Amino acid sequence: MRINCPYCGMRDVAEFTYLGAADLKRPDPGAADAQAAFFEYSYLRDNPAGPLAEIWYHAGGCRSWLRVVRDTRTHEISTVALAASAESGGSDG
Repeated sequence: MRINCPYCGMRDVAEFTYLGAADLKRPDPGAADAQAAFFEYSYLRDNPAGPLAEIWYHAGGCRSWLRVVRDTRTHEISTVALAASAESGGSDG
């Protein structure tokens, strides 16, 4: 698999570290169900078949955090954007 880094160009996946799904939200520690919510947040993950937004770190290159949309069935990557710009609505392909 190859990832098209916005700064470095097309690179082998071995240069990157996978963090996980991009859309996970950390639970509120003050909520009444905080213990159960943190257990689910830490240990339980969906495993969808199809497009999934993920966070990858370009450890072997520019050290940028990237938001990658990858099809989990085929590993085809449809978009790559800097994680900070993706959060603010920007997109790079």
